[in-house]
Amino acid sequence: MVASPWFLTSESAAGPDAAAAGPEPAARVYCFPHAGGNPRTFLGWQPALERDARILAVCPPGRGHRFREPAPASLTELADGAATAIALDATGERPFLLFGHSFGAALAFEVARRLDGVRGFAHLVASGCSAPRLLPTPRVARAAGLEGRAFAEAVRFFGGLPPEVLEDEAMRELLLPHLKADFRMVAGYRYRHRGAAPLTVPLTLVNGTEDPHVSPAALGPWADECAAAPDRHWVPGGHFYFEDRPTSVTAVLGALARAAAAGTAAAGAATGPSRSGDEYVELI
Repeated sequence: MVASPWFLTSESAAGPDAAAAGPEPAARVYCFPHAGGNPRTFLGWQPALERDARILAVCPPGRGHRFREPAPASLTELADGAATAIALDATGERPFLLFGHSFGAALAFEVARRLDGVRGFAHLVASGCSAPRLLPTPRVARAAGLEGRAFAEAVRFFGGLPPEVLEDEAMRELLLPHLKADFRMVAGYRYRHRGAAPLTVPLTLVNGTEDPHVSPAALGPWADECAAAPDRHWVPGGHFYFEDRPTSVTAVLGALARAAAAGTAAAGAATGPSRSGDEYVELI
């Protein structure tokens, strides 16, 4: 069970009386939700990944079980905290990946910048997000300045907002504040150019073919953020393509986790056994 308040796993979410977890999978995937998203939704992907990877859903201060903690004031502050938590959690004995969708992808990118070079960091997967230097998009910036029903109408464009939330004032007051806070964080985001220092970890992009918010052109500048050209996956669906087809994501994450674990095993075989005595099994 993961002790850090930053992370939820299928075991920790089940409570203290849940059955003990099985063997630790060969890799870990830290998942960052979209604006206003519930990190617990990622835990539903765990059965599909089985022994390939352990899903760790990132829960920031001010959300979920951490609702009493002060929320970060900016995406930069949030990225600093998340990167520190992951660096402390990742032992280097198992590889780890970062996955983020939409707002979560921008956050995962900033976290990746802070963790680049950390032992075990194997891959960044960005889903449903324009290249960072194009953020915030004009539509997001406009939406962040709206209030109440006008804000709800604006974010309906992206999908993922149930019609009953839009129609019910009480539900809007209950559910929209976190979404609004995340939109404001993105609106306040200012991309920082790092010159000739792109990410050394590989980058994979996953996007819905019918996403009205992210165009192929908006993905192009992602290539400037990594040393090697990013791998692109186009899957059927809109901005929230994975709601109906979770395998669109889990198949990608599973393959990358297996490759990362195989690479770690090969490196371990070349350098000899680690001090911990852990053994890695080649998965592919």
